[in-house]
This record gives sequence, structure tokens and C-alpha cells, in this order.
Amino acid sequence: METLKTIGKRASLKHCVSARKVEKEKINKILEAARLAPSARNSQPWRFIVVRGKEKVENVVTKAFFEFNQVAKEAPVLIIACANPRDDDIHEGREYYLFDVGLAVENMLLAATDLGLVTHPMTAVNEDELRRVLQIPRHVRFVVATPLAYPTSGSYEEAAQERLSRRTRKSLREIAYSNVWGKP
Repeated sequence: METLKTIGKRASLKHCVSARKVEKEKINKILEAARLAPSARNSQPWRFIVVRGKEKVENVVTKAFFEFNQVAKEAPVLIIACANPRDDDIHEGREYYLFDVGLAVENMLLAATDLGLVTHPMTAVNEDELRRVLQIPRHVRFVVATPLAYPTSGSYEEAAQERLSRRTRKSLREIAYSNVWGKP
């Protein structure tokens, strides 16, 4: 199945971001993938700010992103995922908007990978500064951002190869249990 192949080749590649323009059609396909994500009670709490253009992206990243994410300012597109917690279910203290936005963002990341584009989820931002720069209302929360770009050279597969070769994952035995906790 193609989905499983895309999941296997997806990698966070913030150091492989080129300034090459990303076509609007590709951005729309990625946003459509996010829009189709499931959510608690179909609340669809996500909202996306698509920042386009070198100067605008650089302004947001320079002012609101932590130092180790400054590389994102090289991207031609930056997608900021936000949500209004009141638009989603909060049950027994669990704020479902975080889970729901995560589902939508994963759809975006996989769609971008499938289209040969580099992404890298980033949460290390100054939320108040981000709110100010992007005019995000006070009741809306920032959840995650990602640059969206073509790789600096070659194909997505070539850009991801080194990262994927170093990536480790826990075994199924370590993360999946049978019937009760701790029983493989």
C-alpha cells in the first residue's frame, strides 16, 4: 500500500530546506489532506496560517522561533497550525484539540512527503510573539508549525536517505502489549 511507503520515508528535514517556490496547487493539496483528517465529534478545530514569501517567512521565524529553528526562515512557505480549544471537546480534563490538530498535521506531513516536499514539525516558538506577528486572537492556541519546501538538492528520497539511515525505532515488543499492560 502506498500510504505505508510514504509513512516509512517521511522524515523531519529542516536542514534540507531550499528557497525554491512551492506551487499553490501543492500547498492546496496539503491543506486538503489536513482538512480531511478525523476529529473528535467532527469538530475540526484546526486553523492554518500559510505564510508565503521569503520576507514574510523570515519575519515570522526571526521574531517568534527559537534559535535552533531559525533554519526555517529559508523556506518559501511556513504553515502554522492553531486551534481554538473551545471549538473541540474537553472531557475529564483532556483537551482533544491537541490530538485533533495532530491528526490533521500528520496528514499534511504525509501529503507533503508524497509530493516530494520537505517538512519539519516545530513547537519551539514564543507563542506571544507569534500571536502578535500573525495577529492570532488571544483565545486561539498555537500547536505546531512546519516549513514547506523542496529539498536543497536532488529528490526527497535523496534528502531523507541519511536521516532515515540513522533513525531508530523501538520494537513492537516494546510498544505493543497483548490484552494487558506489559504483556508482549
